[in-house]
Amino acid sequence: MSPRATHTAGVNVALLTVGLDAVGIGIIFPVMPDLMLSMGVQSVSDAALWGGLLATLYALMQLLCSPLLGALSDRFGRRPVMLSSLFAMAIDYVVLSAASALWVLLVGRAIAGIMGATYATASAYIADVSPPAERARRFGFIGAVFGLGFVMGPALGGLVGEWHVRGPFMLAAVLAAANGLLAYFYFSETLPVASRRLFSWRRANPFGALRRALSLPALRWLLVGYLLLELGNHVYPSVWSYWSKSTFNWSVTMIGISLAAYGIGLVVVQGTLVRPVVKRLGEPRTILVGLTMGALAAFSFGFAGVDWLVFALIPFAALSDLAGPALTSLMSARVEANEQGELQGVLASLTALASVAMPPLATYLFYTFTRDAALLHFPGAPFVLSGLFIAVAIPLMWRTLFRNPGVT
Repeated sequence: MSPRATHTAGVNVALLTVGLDAVGIGIIFPVMPDLMLSMGVQSVSDAALWGGLLATLYALMQLLCSPLLGALSDRFGRRPVMLSSLFAMAIDYVVLSAASALWVLLVGRAIAGIMGATYATASAYIADVSPPAERARRFGFIGAVFGLGFVMGPALGGLVGEWHVRGPFMLAAVLAAANGLLAYFYFSETLPVASRRLFSWRRANPFGALRRALSLPALRWLLVGYLLLELGNHVYPSVWSYWSKSTFNWSVTMIGISLAAYGIGLVVVQGTLVRPVVKRLGEPRTILVGLTMGALAAFSFGFAGVDWLVFALIPFAALSDLAGPALTSLMSARVEANEQGELQGVLASLTALASVAMPPLATYLFYTFTRDAALLHFPGAPFVLSGLFIAVAIPLMWRTLFRNPGVT
């Protein structure tokens, strides 16, 4: 197989891995109430609390371990880290499928979060083999397959969960093992031994890695903007179901259709629009367009009073995901080859930080403005907060990309 064909196969495996990470996040959502009740939890309300704890634990482990796996891939190469993670994930899902106690489920979900931090290694691999002109497009593919996984995870979990409440874990184990086999045969090493660097716990520390990245003038404010965008976009998985039920009294089916529409929008934007938009506008302007669309969509959702408007706004919300790949590509071009793993680990940690911080913040805000004692009934409040996060990033990025000499 030629080097180009080898790299193409490796990129496909890396993208598949990112997609399975997204599937792993959502595949257990549909069966969580029944699973918790089958393990002795007394009510659906209590099951929701346990489900929230499992989701936060998964995201927290990704936050803590993404820089670790990224740093390990800079030291030992992309291939051994990827293979170890995938096969360990397959074993973990087998254990989860047989878990009979809540503590086993908690430990297993934490391990799944650690092994699911392969996002950083997959992104570093893609950065290794992609020419600078192709990075934005390929990073867009990462977002597209993640969006596809976001759609497929709950759908697969619901279908398999009808057969058996533990079926989603069994399916996840098979998918992870199959992905591991594909990686074994097609995921070649891309980081030469001469380009590797010594492993350092200081660099693998998520907060240390973030502090180091923020100390670099060329990355500092780009990372802040990336975090603000991630915080804003995490409002959708955090409160969408509760908000649509409270505001429009949607059924479970309608909520699922709307989430699928949003996920399809992400796939279309990141899979087909990123490259032509970046080619026409350049990365800095693409970032600003994405941020502007995201802020406008979030504010509009907050004040939406009719359900048809929600579907009309979904394409604009999806366009906000033009910003992420363009930002990632811009930052990737500003670090050395043997720092790609660390950078992608930092970005994965920022995404995980948003997924840890935004759900409790958004749901508490929703609770405050929808409870019986609320002074103002305003279920759209979390979306206004989301819009504010993204809106703050717009002048920050404008100053960094267009007015700050020496940064661009």
